[in-house]
Amino acid sequence: MYDLARSLLFRLDPETSHGMALSALEVLHRVGGVKHLAGPRVDDPVTLMGLVFPNRVGLAAGLDKNAEHLDALGALGFGFIEVGTVTPKPQPGNPKPRLFRLANHEAIINRFGFNNQGVAHLVEQVKKRHFDGILGINIGKNLTTAVENALDDYLVCLEAVHPLADYITINISSPNTPGLRTLQFGEQLDALLGPIRERAFALDTERGRKVPLLVKIAPDMDTDEVALVAKSIEHNHFDGVIATNTTVARDAVQHDPQAHEAGGLSGRPVFEVSNRIIRLLREYLPAMPIIGVGGIDSGETAQAKIDAGADVVQLYSGLIYRGPKLVGECAEALKTQVAKSPLS
Repeated sequence: MYDLARSLLFRLDPETSHGMALSALEVLHRVGGVKHLAGPRVDDPVTLMGLVFPNRVGLAAGLDKNAEHLDALGALGFGFIEVGTVTPKPQPGNPKPRLFRLANHEAIINRFGFNNQGVAHLVEQVKKRHFDGILGINIGKNLTTAVENALDDYLVCLEAVHPLADYITINISSPNTPGLRTLQFGEQLDALLGPIRERAFALDTERGRKVPLLVKIAPDMDTDEVALVAKSIEHNHFDGVIATNTTVARDAVQHDPQAHEAGGLSGRPVFEVSNRIIRLLREYLPAMPIIGVGGIDSGETAQAKIDAGADVVQLYSGLIYRGPKLVGECAEALKTQVAKSPLS
């Protein structure tokens, strides 16, 4: 069924088909039809960062930027969903076209630029949620905010989403907001993460609920750079890390006619790139919760992310190419492997 729908959607502009797919999913959800696409949610609870995840498979940020399809997407069987990236003020993002399929590589290039309706809109959407899995909210800065003032934007979003999020992700790794990735290193990273952590501790105390903080990092780092990022994450007492965002490298797709497009590359070509970062993070941060994302398109590749050092995984591009059944396939594969483990 999904193969037919995909063949029709892939004839359209990628961003148009993206919107149509989400609208169709909403309609199906309202009439109870989503379960026929994906099957029941796999029951495989795991506790991480003090949160009980119904299973180990989540949806990465970016697919539902405004949390407008949270319940419909949740009905696909995800154990957790991350919405956003959201910014303090609404912004249109980069000019279109800004989404490109590299079908021969099962990959996507996007340069959306944090297009979203603003944090106030997202908060109102989240208040309507019925999804009973774990909800992460991914926050960023507005394009018009200077990099040196980025902290202000992150604090605005932190204050707004803290009462509703199960965890909050600080996005410092999108390649589509100029200067953002410079915040990943050295004193700039400490100057950002320290005050965010301090304010989050205060909010946890004031509101009587612990909301874990995570950082989402890029795959385009060498070993020394990963070590520096890991040191800062640990020093500032963050609760977890998401590895990884999209890559700006094009080595794996250099002969594709779309390879010249600017933006972040996701999908199959990022699989091993992100695994390398996960292995390094696990070496440097042996006790740190890691969410692994990048290139998962089967139960086997989901398990490979866990083998690399991730605790749970997220899907995005694989869902576009393989369809809703991928959620259950990955969740069942991870459940089965854990059951076989001599340590379980």
